[in-house]
Amino acid sequence: MKKKEPRRAAPPTGPTQRQLRAGENIRHLIVEILARDEIHDPLILGASITVGEVRMSPDLRHANIFVSLLGDSDATLIAAALNHASAFIRGRMAKAIDSKFTPKLKFIADSSYDFASHIDELLAKPHVLQDLDRKPTKINDDEV
Repeated sequence: MKKKEPRRAAPPTGPTQRQLRAGENIRHLIVEILARDEIHDPLILGASITVGEVRMSPDLRHANIFVSLLGDSDATLIAAALNHASAFIRGRMAKAIDSKFTPKLKFIADSSYDFASHIDELLAKPHVLQDLDRKPTKINDDEV
C-alpha cells in the first residue's frame, strides 16, 4: 500500500495579518514622533511628511517605511534625512512598543502618489474621455 504524503499549504503570497498589524502600529508611532518635531534636522523640522505605508519583514525585524512630502519638494531628500535619524526614531519607538525587539527602519521615498496623479492626468485627456463616455455595447445572447 502506497503511503500518502501530507498536504502542504501554499506559500503566502502577501503579508500576513501579523505583519500588517505590526506595520500599522509602527506607522502610527512614526507619525506621532514626526508630529512632535523631536527630530532637529532642518529638512524634517516643520515639513508635512506623509507616512503612506509600512511593510514589515516576516520576522518583524525590518520595516520599510514609504514617505512622501506635501508640495513640490523632493521626497528622496526627506527619506535620506529620515534614514539618517532612524536610530533616534527607533530609540523613541522602543519606549512605546511592547515587543521583544524594535525593527530596523528603512525610509523610502513613496512615488505611488505621483503615479496616481499621472494616471489622473491620462484619464483627463480628451481622447480618453471620449472613450470613457461611450456606452458599452450590448451583446446579444444569440451572438455569443
